[in-house]
Amino acid sequence: MDMDVELDGLFRHNDTYDYENYEEEIEPGAGKAVLTPVLYSVVLVVGLLGNGLLLAILAQKRRSWSITDTFILHLSVADILLLVTLPFWAAQAAQQNGWRFGGFLCKISGAVFNINFYCGIFLLLVISLDRYLSIVHATQPFSQKKPRLAHISCLSVWIFSLFLSIPDCAFLVVKRDPVQAKTLCVHSFSQSVIDWQLLSCVLHQTLGFLLPAAALVVCCSCILQKQRAITFILPLVVVFLLCWVPYNITLIVDTFRSRSKKPAEPESSLKTAVMVTSALGCMHACIRPLLYFGLCRNFRKQTLAMFRGTKVESESSLWGLGVGEEALPDQNAEGEALKRMESKGHQVQSTQC
Repeated sequence: MDMDVELDGLFRHNDTYDYENYEEEIEPGAGKAVLTPVLYSVVLVVGLLGNGLLLAILAQKRRSWSITDTFILHLSVADILLLVTLPFWAAQAAQQNGWRFGGFLCKISGAVFNINFYCGIFLLLVISLDRYLSIVHATQPFSQKKPRLAHISCLSVWIFSLFLSIPDCAFLVVKRDPVQAKTLCVHSFSQSVIDWQLLSCVLHQTLGFLLPAAALVVCCSCILQKQRAITFILPLVVVFLLCWVPYNITLIVDTFRSRSKKPAEPESSLKTAVMVTSALGCMHACIRPLLYFGLCRNFRKQTLAMFRGTKVESESSLWGLGVGEEALPDQNAEGEALKRMESKGHQVQSTQC
């Protein structure tokens, strides 16, 4: 019996596998699809808990409402509106099909993102102007007896923020992205005589960011020169700028890069930078309540008392912003020191006589 076995066909089959193609088979956005929803989920939970606690404390303090409480309330409402839209952006990054919520929610979510930014910077600007006029020029624009001006200022901030967010409502659409191979909620600027993309960027950067940011820096610098003690408004301004400056810089680069690049040139890295910096800006909605708790002693006492189930008598101010308050501790201390020096001088002169 012939027991010879031909193994030539088995060992001669020597096809090699291209490992370079194997690396390309791994989805490039897999890590981003996991990291983005996790980050947005953490911001959502922390932000809703912090702002919800803040609103609960404000509700307890409604009988002794102050001008500062009005501005804090509007800041918190703007943050909550932004937090509500985060699940939509997280779902877009996590789902393979991308955006699945229709064009209306796409426009609303994009508009709310910018409204939160505009309301945040303009409300901080109003508070900073009040502190600047009170400390540097000894004038009180807001008064506890006449709170109407504070309500008018907040309403004006919301209307102006809504006006600046109109380009997002007009040009945000849901369309297929060939690079990521899924549907996204993105801007789509029409080709016409007016360069709407450049006009939108200029409007956002000048009226919405550069001018109010410059005014914030000037007001805070003048406050520091006049008053040595650092008021609570300064940390709020610094944290706000740290969260939003990277996004605005990336937005400028993205606008001019998209105008100069060739149609076939990839732009995934720059789009990723826009997404990361926008997520950093969204983190501000959960950082602000943590700032209140860490820097405002009276707010911290009220928070701990709420968890313990005890009642604490409301202080003159929970926040330390001083908006609408006539008492200026540093200036009063300087005035008392001057009076003491003058009285001592009169006593010395009387003894010499």
